[in-house]
Amino acid sequence: MGATRSTVAATQPGRAEQPVTAGGWQPSQPALRYDPEQLARQYRGRWDLVLRRLFQLITPFLGLLIWVLWDRWRGVELQNRPQHAARLREILTQLGPTAIKIGQALSTRPDLVSPLFLEELAKLQDELPPFDNATAFALIESELGRPVEQIFREISPEPIAAASLGQVYQAYLHTGEKVAVKVQRPDLIERISLDMYIVRSLAAWAKRTFRRIRSDLVGIVDEFASRLYEEMDYTQEGRNAERFLELYRHPSIYAPKIYWEYTRTKVLTMEWIDGIKLTQLDKITAAGLDGRHLIEIGVNCSLKQLLEHGFFHADPHPGNLLAMYDGRLAYIDFGMMSTIQPHQRYGLIKAIVHLVNRDFVALAQDYVDLEFLDPDTDLTPIIPALEAVFAEALGSSVAELNFKSITDRLSGVMYDFPFRVPAYYALIIRSLLTLEGIAIGLDPNFKVLSVAYPYVAQRLLTDPAPELRESLRELLFNQGQFRWNRLENLLRNAVNSEDFDLQGSLEKAIDFLFSERGAFLREHLVDILFSSSGNGAADGLAHLQRLWAILSSNPAFQPLQLLLLVAKVATRPEAQQLGQQLASRWLQRLAARLIRDLLLAEEEKEPPASLDGRTGSPKPATRLSASVA
Repeated sequence: MGATRSTVAATQPGRAEQPVTAGGWQPSQPALRYDPEQLARQYRGRWDLVLRRLFQLITPFLGLLIWVLWDRWRGVELQNRPQHAARLREILTQLGPTAIKIGQALSTRPDLVSPLFLEELAKLQDELPPFDNATAFALIESELGRPVEQIFREISPEPIAAASLGQVYQAYLHTGEKVAVKVQRPDLIERISLDMYIVRSLAAWAKRTFRRIRSDLVGIVDEFASRLYEEMDYTQEGRNAERFLELYRHPSIYAPKIYWEYTRTKVLTMEWIDGIKLTQLDKITAAGLDGRHLIEIGVNCSLKQLLEHGFFHADPHPGNLLAMYDGRLAYIDFGMMSTIQPHQRYGLIKAIVHLVNRDFVALAQDYVDLEFLDPDTDLTPIIPALEAVFAEALGSSVAELNFKSITDRLSGVMYDFPFRVPAYYALIIRSLLTLEGIAIGLDPNFKVLSVAYPYVAQRLLTDPAPELRESLRELLFNQGQFRWNRLENLLRNAVNSEDFDLQGSLEKAIDFLFSERGAFLREHLVDILFSSSGNGAADGLAHLQRLWAILSSNPAFQPLQLLLLVAKVATRPEAQQLGQQLASRWLQRLAARLIRDLLLAEEEKEPPASLDGRTGSPKPATRLSASVA
């Protein structure tokens, strides 16, 4: 279908020429930046504008509340609940992008919102009212500096979908590629700026007024607003998409190509993705796709984002995730992304290890390192509180837990003690809870932590970072004793992770064992093999056999390559020293066994020992034999 407009729009006054590279047009700096001080200067003293917006925000909810209470008093609340849910959606839609974002988050929480309200809120994902095409096409021409028909061979006469910040058209380039064209809503920046000024002012007032609030509310608002401003800059979204695909490139993950020549701050042109929303379970089943497997792909990708690279999708609602017909999971919206620093990523994994070890003293210190608590906080009363919170959780298997239940238990402790929630953590929680909400919608029995554990296991076993080597040491050793069951469990779960490179991991493990950083493990290895129990080396051999069986269960395991690798490192001085220690200990055990066998053989040759009829005491030789044995 041909383009419906032909008006030539001049380039916006004052727009600087942007650099063009071989890969297409790409700006060097974000076009929009959130500046709370600038907003304060802009709106401070403009009480008419601020109070009018506050009135717009409060009045509809008060009206809905009065309606619900009136229906409850009349005994018809259940009968009228569909109308209440529809009205709530209408209110959020009318209030604009900020309210819509809140509604979108709630639409993914079937454990928090009743099914009736859930169905209505889900319409906020892509069933929002569009703005008129004339405005949209005029903006395209203004941003790109050419008539629509010169840019696109065809473009849909109406938007395919409308979202909180913009609407999307389906189009074809003159070169034949099928694309999605996202066009921003008019006056979006002005509306969001006023909302952010009001919300930030309310957050600052609440922080000053209510002493029980210890979280950095203003910091959380600033973090959210920064991401929202980035989301309004479509060139930033394009860069995010390319970085995401580069970091998380995987046969099961896909992100659309960005056409930079046709992308600007308020217009984004990207590859069109044919797929099914993850909430459309019937369509997923009809297409022969496994919805649970798709969610598992999403969970593992989220873990990589949070714990490996630190660049994560902060808004994975159902409208942003598509099941492709070839079985891949496609991310199609990269407006709201965030980052988590390396020390924070390693701190989260350390906290998991301390939780598994029930080391609540170390866990409390982890919260200090992760900036939840001030360094001078008295941890004495917090430690038993954490133990009480996690006691029930640790009494269950990982498969029985869900992320929501743990965060709910922890929220009480954070309220009672001087915790503050860092801004980055708020976005992480939102991202994980949203993903878990989608998963529960597909499978009510789905447990995110059950899927996550294999990934954590393979990270602990394969990541060479010193912080994780120390975490692995804490997990495997308890008061100098090696925990074979922990190693077997970690390896069993790691092998089940689809990203686990077995051969590469074995090479890294052997290289680490004979490196300077692996000295602590070599020091313990002899005792691990020969002193695991009263059965000595036999018991250690049994554990090694079980580990070998776990490795052999992986199709990628190649024993010959492992033997070649062992032969290669055998020439290292560290390996030779370890071999001498193992041989010495084995010879000692062998000598002790030979002596014991000889003494027992001599004992059998002697006549039966005479017993004192009154005492029944055996001969001294028998006691000596027993002591040697």
